[in-house]
Amino acid sequence: MALSVNLKKAVWFSIILLLAVTLFGCAWSRPKQEKTARELADEAMEALRDKDYRKTIESFEKLKDWYPFSQYAILAELKLGDAHYFRKEYEEAVFAYEQFESLHPKNEAVPYVVYQIGRCHFDRLKSIDRDQTMARDAARTFERLIRNHPGSPFSEKAAEHIRICKKSLAEHDFYVGMFYYKSKHYKAALERFKTVLKSYPDLGVHYKAIQYVALCRDRIENSDSGGK
Repeated sequence: MALSVNLKKAVWFSIILLLAVTLFGCAWSRPKQEKTARELADEAMEALRDKDYRKTIESFEKLKDWYPFSQYAILAELKLGDAHYFRKEYEEAVFAYEQFESLHPKNEAVPYVVYQIGRCHFDRLKSIDRDQTMARDAARTFERLIRNHPGSPFSEKAAEHIRICKKSLAEHDFYVGMFYYKSKHYKAALERFKTVLKSYPDLGVHYKAIQYVALCRDRIENSDSGGK
């Protein structure tokens, strides 16, 4: 009987000892206190200045997750877009900028944000023989910026970007028109050249388009098949 009591005591002592060791170990290995929102913001901005954009993103993401209602959360939302942009992660940058604009439509940084969305498209312009989706998206974004924020200095920058985008679109349509023309698909070529004249005047392409409109019409009229 005494042996049984002693055995129970030994078991309980072992359990208590195990719990004490476990609790002591947890306390010993517990991470340091989380950084404050200010500390994370300072850390992220320092990393941004040092062009350590990965660290910038990491710190601002923590700030957003840990302190979503902090005064620094807006800064994090804005600068996350910048960090992704500088890393040429354009889709992620557009998402961050659009989220900022949606959450803070009256914020003074919105013209900059819209400009940056346009730049995310503009910086991916392709050669005239390639798909021109980025040129169209960039032009639409910059036009929205000028329409909604006409007095912003970013609108002045956007105007020149729009010209470049539309010149790319004009040259693309002319390029496609020439492809059809050389393939003797004169009706299809004519429509492309007419698009250049109608949609993209005064961009240095319409003079050539005028010439080929006349050539296409001549080929169509003189074609035995009535044109292709």
